[in-house]
Amino acid sequence: MRNTNNSIASITRRTFVRASAATALTAAEYRRVWGANERVGVGFIGFGLIGERHVLDFKDLPDVDPIAVAETHSGRLNEAKSTIGGHVEGYGDFRRLLDRKDVDAVIVSTPDHWHALLTMLACEAGKDVYVEKPLTLFVKEGRWMTDVAQRTNRVVQVGTQQRSGPHYQRARDLIRDGRLGDVVGVRMASYRNIMPGFGSPADCDPPPELDWDLWLGPAPKRQYNPNRGIYHFRWFWDTSGGQMTNLGQHSLDIVHWFLGLHAPKSVTSVGGRFALKDNGETPDTQEAIFEYPNLVVQWSHREAAHGTEPNSILEFQGTKGSMIISRAGFQIIADRKVDPSRSLPRFAEDHPVGSPSQGPRQTGGEFWTEALVDRSGDSFDQFRRHARGFLDSVKSRKPPVSDLEGAHRVVTACHLANLSLRLGRRLQWDADRETVVNDPQAKAMLERPYRTPWDKELDRLVKR
Repeated sequence: MRNTNNSIASITRRTFVRASAATALTAAEYRRVWGANERVGVGFIGFGLIGERHVLDFKDLPDVDPIAVAETHSGRLNEAKSTIGGHVEGYGDFRRLLDRKDVDAVIVSTPDHWHALLTMLACEAGKDVYVEKPLTLFVKEGRWMTDVAQRTNRVVQVGTQQRSGPHYQRARDLIRDGRLGDVVGVRMASYRNIMPGFGSPADCDPPPELDWDLWLGPAPKRQYNPNRGIYHFRWFWDTSGGQMTNLGQHSLDIVHWFLGLHAPKSVTSVGGRFALKDNGETPDTQEAIFEYPNLVVQWSHREAAHGTEPNSILEFQGTKGSMIISRAGFQIIADRKVDPSRSLPRFAEDHPVGSPSQGPRQTGGEFWTEALVDRSGDSFDQFRRHARGFLDSVKSRKPPVSDLEGAHRVVTACHLANLSLRLGRRLQWDADRETVVNDPQAKAMLERPYRTPWDKELDRLVKR
């Protein structure tokens, strides 16, 4: 159903009444004991690239009952209904899906700017939530989400599916058991070349099959542009944090999870949209440094130069060796033991008199750790396991492997990198108070306003 200004204007009173009833039911729903084979009613919000993947994975689980799907693009809505099959209901407005009492859990696969508000509205309606990453559009949304989820006793899992991969879990255990020694550095990167970019189409009327006003939701009101809409939303600050929050959250999430990290002490980032010839805003080239206690983590992405490196890198660098890991598997490269006194460079057979060492060149030697290659990874299997894990958490009420609080801390670091880039300076972070230290301008950018009437919904959901 296509949205109208009148229906938007009436949201506040209607959803307040509905949410009040949902809140009254929450405690009883939370105490429910699910049978092992009992089917969970699932609703899908968004049917894009990742949304289709989730539909395929969840509908094949034997204890899932696909109830409904919501999508602002009518063509995609019809495709989703056809893909799901059965008696699934389709809605152009997600609020009608949340009204349904037979929907126990929702899968949020929308553009980034909707993730936080949709999750909170679903929690308030008594639904458990699987929400895609990036978790948030700006820092404070994450704390609002965790507060609402805790108050309503909802299970919320984040779509960082690598955590469900068996080889990631094995690699984490190896690192925690000291296989690499002390990890002192991590290198993360994503490189590709998509020159010349996506062009600069003129603003125009939205296609008739797209409810542009509802698609924008809490984001600022903008004239429709093909590059602001489906998929390309990632290149605009109104609706995304670019590749830093998209791919960066995936990689940094593994770093936090493996090493038990809480938050960086400081973040520095540089870059810009240097080469792509289009109307996008987010950086096509970005470098970021995250400073943790006794650890430096680096992020690098390029959209306009692939270079000689693999197109995706996640490398843990330890005092005994390094680990390179991807969705396909991992490899441990052992460091050779070297006598420090014999590690000086040689430009002649012997060092001059008085040098720290005049011993013979060192050859051979032992290694600090054992090399290892694991090629057992399977991306599609990780998606399926993540879906299974979410359903298990819904039934057991145990925390999911990709928890909301942890995801909030990870994406916060990514947001700080973007703020550092945009402000042109290093930012110090107070993780306990969740604020930038001695920088009022940066502190003010930790929150953005929602567009009316969605700001009223936010006011109802959270105390700010």
